[in-house]
This record gives sequence, structure tokens and C-alpha cells, in this order.
Amino acid sequence: MILIALLLQAYDPEIEAVMKRSRQTKEQAAVATPAAAAPLSKEQAAKFQACLDAAVTDPDAGVKFANDWRIDGGGFNARQCLGFSYAKAERWAPARVAFEQAADEAERQGAAVDSGRLWAQAGNAALAEGDIATARRHFDAALARGIPDGLEKGEVYLDRARTLVALKDDKGARADLTNALRMAPKDPLAWLLSATLARRMDDLALAQQHIAEAVKLSPDDSSVALEEGNIAVLSSRDADAKAAWERAARLAPDAPSGKAAAENLTRLNTPPG
Repeated sequence: MILIALLLQAYDPEIEAVMKRSRQTKEQAAVATPAAAAPLSKEQAAKFQACLDAAVTDPDAGVKFANDWRIDGGGFNARQCLGFSYAKAERWAPARVAFEQAADEAERQGAAVDSGRLWAQAGNAALAEGDIATARRHFDAALARGIPDGLEKGEVYLDRARTLVALKDDKGARADLTNALRMAPKDPLAWLLSATLARRMDDLALAQQHIAEAVKLSPDDSSVALEEGNIAVLSSRDADAKAAWERAARLAPDAPSGKAAAENLTRLNTPPG
């Protein structure tokens, strides 16, 4: 057990999932579409798309476009684009504020579901900013505002689970991951976090089941391969652990997950002295 503890102490994939993924794809993807539940008018949709295009090309130009549009009556969609523009520049604090203001404005207009979606975007910005407590409050607000059951709501449950993992609330995270897996079963991150949490809670049977689903959905993800090895070594399947860690190290040798896998391989191959 001492060897196993050494193997697993350096790195946990849920931490990389929170800190790395939240700073890259997930947050920016989460704010790339308008919040409005009802279709935007042709003119509004064109304006929104033009604002996003400006932000993708030059975040500062996106900020200017969004502010001009906001002054011209763009409403919460303009503020949403403002948040997106800041997110593209990885300026997470002003992005969070813009999404918070958009959510408040949507709620004042009686658009509760739109407000919920914007609170979720504010939560992702807070998560990327590293403000876990604020992120949790924003995801709570998002889920309280009537987002319909389905993929979108499942992703919000997953987002809140990520914050609860970081806050060491394993019981709350497990409940949210159960909802996320039910509503967003094709998201490999949900299965990865669920498997990792099950390992931490000493439920190796559930951990093995869920990491197998993550591997099916994302076979080329180094974080998934690392966790597959972590679970295998705890299950006394050293050969499987070695194969998974070798794959993780090969897939992303310079990433934290790949480096952790390589370190685990070194420890696994070094007799205790």
C-alpha cells in the first residue's frame, strides 16, 4: 500500500480537469452561443455573430463591439458577447462580471432560463479564474432557474461537480455526477471525474466501470489513460496499470498527466528499497 500511495500522490486528474480544461476549451465553448431560449431575430443573430467573430479575431475588438452594441440596446446578448470577448483573452475576472451582469439583466426581463444559462457561463469564468466558491454559487443559481433536463443541464451538473470536487465535497459531487451522467452520457470528462471520485471514495468496482466508459469515449486522452492506470494498480492489476500509464505518457509526454504517468512507471519498475 505504501508503493500505491507513492504512485498516486503526485497527481489527481480531476485537478487538471478543473484547472487546465476550464482555462481552455470548456469555458470558451460554453459562451460561444447566444443564451436566448427563443430564436433571435435575423438582425440580432447577425449582430451577435459579428460580435463573436470580432472577438475571435481580436478580443479587444470584441470588447469594443460588445460595449458599443450594449449602449445601443443590445441587452444581455451584448453583455454575453462582452464576456466571451474577455474569455477569449483569458481575462477571467471581467468575463465573470460581464456574465453576471448579463444574467441579472436577463432575469429582470423575465427570461429565467436565459438567466440560468448565463449564470452557468459566469460560473465557468469564475472556475477558470480560480474562484471556486463563487463558481459553486453561480452553478447553484443556474440550476435553480429552470434549465430543461437534457444535455445542457447535464453539463451544468458536471460543472458544479467539478467545483464540489475542488471543495472536497465528495458526497455532493457524487450526486451531481450521477445527474450529469444521466443527462450528458457522451461527455468523457463526466465519466473520468466519476471514476476518479469513485476511486477516492474506495469504490473500485464503480471506478473500473466508469473509467471503461471514459476510455471508450476518449481513448486518446492522456488524463483518462492515467486514471485507468491508477484504478488498475489499486485493483492489483499491475500489467494493466503499466499499459495504461505507458499510453498516457506516449499520448502527452509534456502534459502533467503524461509526466505523472511516466513517474508512476518509474516507481512501479523500481523495487522497494
